[in-house]
Parts: sequence; structure tokens; C-alpha cells
Amino acid sequence: MSAAQKNIPLAERMRPAKLDDVIGQQHLLGSGKPLRVAFESGEPHSMILWGPPGVGKTTLARLMADDFHSEFIALSAVLSGVKDIREAVERAQILKANSRRRTILFVDEVHRFNKSQQDAFLPHVESGLFTFIGATTENPSFEVNGALLSRASVYVLKSLTEDDLALMVDRACQKELGGLQFTSDAKASLIASADGDGRKLLNNLDISARAASAKGKMEIDLPLLAECLGDALRRFDKGGDAFYDQISALHKSVRGSNPDASLYWLVRMLDGGADPRYLARRIIRMASEDIGLADPRALRITLDAAEVYERLGSPEGELALAEAVVYLACAAKSNAVYNAYNAVRAFIAKDKSRTVPEHLRNAPTKLMKELGYGKLYRYAHDEPGAYAAGETYLPEGLEGLRWYTPTPRGLEIKIADKLTYLRQLDADAN
Repeated sequence: MSAAQKNIPLAERMRPAKLDDVIGQQHLLGSGKPLRVAFESGEPHSMILWGPPGVGKTTLARLMADDFHSEFIALSAVLSGVKDIREAVERAQILKANSRRRTILFVDEVHRFNKSQQDAFLPHVESGLFTFIGATTENPSFEVNGALLSRASVYVLKSLTEDDLALMVDRACQKELGGLQFTSDAKASLIASADGDGRKLLNNLDISARAASAKGKMEIDLPLLAECLGDALRRFDKGGDAFYDQISALHKSVRGSNPDASLYWLVRMLDGGADPRYLARRIIRMASEDIGLADPRALRITLDAAEVYERLGSPEGELALAEAVVYLACAAKSNAVYNAYNAVRAFIAKDKSRTVPEHLRNAPTKLMKELGYGKLYRYAHDEPGAYAAGETYLPEGLEGLRWYTPTPRGLEIKIADKLTYLRQLDADAN
């Protein structure tokens, strides 16, 4: 290998030159599968490649340009602006006019472009000036304009499996690293460090290979791997949908009263680098949404856990978050307040603006008192049992409406009994 080649990152040297060299994504690239059919069709079409980092989105776009003998123009939405988009369009127009050669315009991280920037591609996609391929790590349903999305097929790429990554290591060691070897535990740790990301795997492999070469070694064991990669061996989970899928799993495990799964997802996210303060906020939300008045202590426990974390920080404070999560998972469940709150919000959004009944109005001035504000109000503490039986508190026309229905669990059993008793007093008074 020449000195110039050595300076090229291993991930770039290992980029597949043909479709059959691509590792993974067999649900799209296997015989008769959608992307394989697209490559074999003879006609490129606009598409969105959605998947986590390091799974081959850029590689597939480049291979499509090669297979269809098209000019490949690449933009990064992180680095590019309107000027770059305009220059790419002009270049495609020149190519079409001079050589009638097709152009594939590849936009990496397309979700980073705003609406107007994404709209700039639409007329040229419709006119056939270029085939548009966007790559995104975020859900295109939320991040890509509907008009652009409707003109492109969406292909969902998956994280590479451990077998995929093992094959990638073997292939790189044979083709580019002179037969470099790994002990079984070192290889397993290297694969785990990538967390399904092929680019990250090859970057870590490149670093390890250079360290081994400097020491004159042709086999990498776990101590050497730990020495040259350090914290990179920790499996940091990716952002975007993977992150939100995990917080969803944590929330659903708490709601499902499974303390072990709840702890697993909490620790998984902490290990993946999630901000414990963010997790504390979500745990507080769970106490309100899924436990509610079935166990009002849950909310206080989650607030205490968040405060403990603020005082102790990591890693000591994380134990308080774990305690709160286990408590929530084991607590009685009720979404009665959550449902009632949402129902009232929906009702008010559609209802007219209703005046406050006169007996409930404040009367701080003489005029207000003369107008009768608060005149017929019954002070509950002066009533038997501190309850004004038969009194109304909703605006006129809404008397008798009910949104909150306690569940037959936890403290809400007693709340339901009390409400039944008070409503009977109301019925007797009327």
C-alpha cells in the first residue's frame, strides 16, 4: 500500500465498488427486494434513504450513480446553503445541455435543510433535471417536506448486525490490513463498540491497526484494544429515532409494571450517554401520566430523585433515578387525570367562551358587590361536612358534565367512594 493510500481513512478504502460488495441491508438488496429491483430496472428514481449512521446510505447513492452512468453531485445539508443548491442545479443543467448525461443529486442529512431549501429541489425533480436521493437519520415523515416526500420512495435501512460487522472486520483485515488478527474477546468488544455503525467500526479498526503496527504486533488482544480506543469502546447509542425509541420503551415498561425492563432501559440510556436530567424530566412525566392519583406519592418521589441527581451528579445520583423508576413500575396505575385533562382541553378548544357564574365571581369593590358578584356563593367550610351539597361550579349549560373518572386502583378507590358519596348529597339536595 502506498503512503498516499495509507492516509485515506479505512472506511473510505473499504467503500464497496459494486452492489454485491455491500454488507447488510438484505431486506432491501436481496434478490427481488426493492432496492435490488431499483438497481436492476435501468431507470433511477428519486428516493429517501432513512436509517442510522454508518449503514450505507452514501454508498448506495454512489453505487446508483455508477450503475446508471450518471454524474454524482453530493451536498451536505449541514454545510451547504442556498448558494450551493443553486450551483448544483446549474451544474446539472450544464451537464444535461452539453452531454445529455443524467445527474444524481445526493443530499446527506436532508432533514437539516429547512422547508424553503427543500422546496428548492421540487421543480427540478419534477422536470427530471436530476434524480434526487436524500439521506436522513430522522423520520422523514416529520423532517422532510410532504411535497418532496410524495415524489420519492422511502427505503428504511437498518443497523448492521453483529454478523455483518464481523464480516466487515474480516474483509478489512484481509484486504487492507495485511492479515491482522484479533483475539475473540477483542473482536467481540470492537464489534460491540460500533453499535451497528459500519463507519464507526472501521474507524475504530483503523485506530487499532495503527496502534498494533506501531508496536509491531499482528494480533490485537483486549488490553491493546482498550489502550488505543479507551472510552470509544463504550457503546454510545445514536440520537434521532433510536433515542426516542428507547425512551418510549422505558415509558411503556413503567406503564406495564415491569421493574426489570424499566431498569434495563433506564441504564441502557444512561450507558448510551443520555442526559440524566432529561430522563428525570421524563420520569416525572410518567408519574403524572400513568400513576396519577392512584399513588400521589409517586410524583413526590420522582421530584426528589431529580433533586438528588442535581445534588450528587453522576454516577451517584443515577441511583435515585433508578429507585424512582422501580417505584413507578411497581405503583398502582391510573391515567384518569391524564384522560380528564386531555378531554377538558379538547372540550374547551371547541366550546364557546362562557361567562363565570355570578356567585363564583370575586367582589373586591362596592360596585361589584352591588352587581351581585359572589352574593349567593356558599362557603363550603360553613356547610355540614364542609360540603355545599347541590352547589354548582361550572358555567351555565355545563352543569353535570364530568370528565374525571377514578380507576378502581390504589388511592383512587377511596377517591371514587368519596365522589359517589358527595354526588348522592347533591342528588338529595336537589
